[in-house]
Amino acid sequence: MELSKEEFLEQFGGNYGYPDAPKGIDEMRAADFKRLEGMVYLDHAGATLYSEAQMADVMKDLTSNVYGNPHSQSDSSMAASDLVTAARHQVLKYFNASPREYKCIFTSGATAALKLVGECFPWSRESCYMYTMENHNSVLGIREYALSKGATVLAVDVEEVVDLAKNHGSDSLYRISRHSDQRRGKDVLLHNSQNGSLSNIPGNNWNIFAFPSECNFSGHKFSLSLVKLIKEGKISLKQQIVFSTLIKCITYRGKWMVLIDAAKGCATEPPNLTMYPADFVVCSFYKIFGYPTGLGALIVKNEAANLLNKTYFSGGTVAASIADIDFVQKRKSIEQVLEDGTVSFLSIASLRHGFKMIDTLTTSAIGRHTASLATYVRKKMLALKHSNDISVCTIYGQQASKVEGLKTGPTITFNLKREDGSWFGYREVEKLASLSGIHLRAGHVCWDDNDIINGKPTGSVRISFGYMSTYEDAEKFLKFLQSSFVSLPVQFNNRCMLNLNNLNLLDSWSQKAVSDVRLRSITIYPVKSCQGFSVKSWPLTTGGLMYDREWLLQGLGGEILTQKKVPELGSIHTLIDLELGKLFIESPTCKDKLQISLLDCLADVSEEVDVFGQRYEVQSYDDRVNTWFSEAIGRPCTLVRCSSSKYRSCTYTGLRDRPCRDTQSKLNFVNEGQLLLISEESISDLNRRLSSGNGGCKQKLLVDAMRFRPNLVISGSSPYSEDNWKRLQIGDACFTSMGGCNRCQMINLRQDSGQVFKSKEPLATLASYRRKKGKILFGVLLNYEDSKEGENEIVAEKWLQVGQQLYPSTE
Repeated sequence: MELSKEEFLEQFGGNYGYPDAPKGIDEMRAADFKRLEGMVYLDHAGATLYSEAQMADVMKDLTSNVYGNPHSQSDSSMAASDLVTAARHQVLKYFNASPREYKCIFTSGATAALKLVGECFPWSRESCYMYTMENHNSVLGIREYALSKGATVLAVDVEEVVDLAKNHGSDSLYRISRHSDQRRGKDVLLHNSQNGSLSNIPGNNWNIFAFPSECNFSGHKFSLSLVKLIKEGKISLKQQIVFSTLIKCITYRGKWMVLIDAAKGCATEPPNLTMYPADFVVCSFYKIFGYPTGLGALIVKNEAANLLNKTYFSGGTVAASIADIDFVQKRKSIEQVLEDGTVSFLSIASLRHGFKMIDTLTTSAIGRHTASLATYVRKKMLALKHSNDISVCTIYGQQASKVEGLKTGPTITFNLKREDGSWFGYREVEKLASLSGIHLRAGHVCWDDNDIINGKPTGSVRISFGYMSTYEDAEKFLKFLQSSFVSLPVQFNNRCMLNLNNLNLLDSWSQKAVSDVRLRSITIYPVKSCQGFSVKSWPLTTGGLMYDREWLLQGLGGEILTQKKVPELGSIHTLIDLELGKLFIESPTCKDKLQISLLDCLADVSEEVDVFGQRYEVQSYDDRVNTWFSEAIGRPCTLVRCSSSKYRSCTYTGLRDRPCRDTQSKLNFVNEGQLLLISEESISDLNRRLSSGNGGCKQKLLVDAMRFRPNLVISGSSPYSEDNWKRLQIGDACFTSMGGCNRCQMINLRQDSGQVFKSKEPLATLASYRRKKGKILFGVLLNYEDSKEGENEIVAEKWLQVGQQLYPSTE
């Protein structure tokens, strides 16, 4: 690694690490970012990190001074007013904007600043809102205001013209290619054709052209020369007609204003508004120096500010208003008119401490530092190959560009391919990154796990470097890609295939007869995520093991509470006495044990709840029960019992990996199958890997079967032979295998003396050899075959007993 760093420094040493600053990158990281020890943070495009020195200055400031509401005239209020005024000038200075030409309007963030422009801009039927295809959703959202006023909306691609000889006499270095017009209503946009340029034709209507200084997705940096070219009408606006060589040139009436979304770009290269006098620029300060969040700014040119007509008025924005007469006199200051009420003056007071750090490093040095890391990582990623010479990484933006040497920011957005050409889903990448202590951004919209549809990725993975990122961060990320996604020649160990990306669930043993596989334990988990209890024998019902996961806890908002959200659930013990017909529950935080009759008539009123995409009818309990559980977990909650579930069904495809999860069967509050089976031999193999460190585990660790919350534990088979069973008979009860159980972070939680401990294991080691198309598989899910729709009673002779022999079938 040291040799590799020497090579890196030979190439990038002049730009990496702030050689001219009081502290180099290593000293800064050790002194001001101790909390990053053991982790790699690569989501600076989402939010960069504040330094410890910065926060110490903020705390000293706020604990040493008294700042009052700036709308008053007291000493504390005047102190706050002075800080707000100074902060406005500091923001303008950051963008090299003259206070005589620009105003700084504080908002709750860049999104709020964009919304302010959209709702206050004087849109008309002849207006046009034009924006580049590479843009943030918050910029796209302005079109709702434009369309609602009858304006035309137009998305465009910006192409840099490299060969000036082929530029048809234009002095522009860019050409804009338009997509289809967007309009609401039957009005047709009035347009004019004059040399295909965006001309300043006399008129009272106004247009906006919006683009990002740096694309959030690809990291592509747009040239700020677009500002002058748009405002001076020197860019051709052309639309290629399909199946024709005809080119239409369209000109929109009125004057053009330019909006720059600098939320991402200003962290490394803030727009110089003296050189590129845009009319509107928006930013969020947490993107620059981490703190404060919830504070941004609209930097607006005076001429543009005077056009913004704000309908709503609030405290501090008016000089006078009368309640029973339609009269209001707004203040003369444009800042006070456009800002709603009292600004976040304590957050604004904190800005100077963030700018102090940035000024020490300088934005130019930050830009060079982060670009050196991104350039290095991008080059290494493009060089990654599978054993069959297939490229691993597809990087967006840079490769697709027709322009050599395209300027890109410290952002890399990519997807990963397997050696067979199929895609790794972004959720798989994110999950494995988390196990490796790497923080990155993955997805396409928030909270959506549909990462591969019809064989194609629905989203992507993004990493981005910040001012405190180091070479070591970059190298750890590259090693993560190498170890987790690059296929090596297949090796065998203990008859288990170790090709990381193509886990083969077959082994030579599965073709042999099973001699003596026995059921070693049975565990019932009445309340989802609480501790279960072991029994020697237990009856089966249409839902699997009787009373298993028949209850769960909900939060006040209706959310399902599990150990991942509420680790305290793991300390709650449960027990069912079939003879007494009672469920007993106890917690170390509750003095009394809770008893619930299994035969109690619950409230007649039932409701439906959604549990991991499955709809259930449930019944609730009274305040006595809910109060007990609320005390046990330290938060308000309610207990519900499953009364019925909608049946789920699917048809098997006959493939070995069996992607279909359910046959027609009743389900209690389980995630997928009715029962979970674990093999003692598979546990032993996992512990061997954990102890040896072959799976990547750095510390000696042993786990038992109960860490995986199984219903059934068996012994007598070889490791992972259960993967290949299609059907299974235990005693005289028959089960269908639904395939492997996809494990999550929950198996990394460990309870010890009432304390909850979380580590990366054993999930990280399992990920090193038990991965199958984005899933980390361990144990198998079973459904009881004797289920009949509508049948809820106990099936008389079908009881499971410890010691019973298993008869698996791979056919």
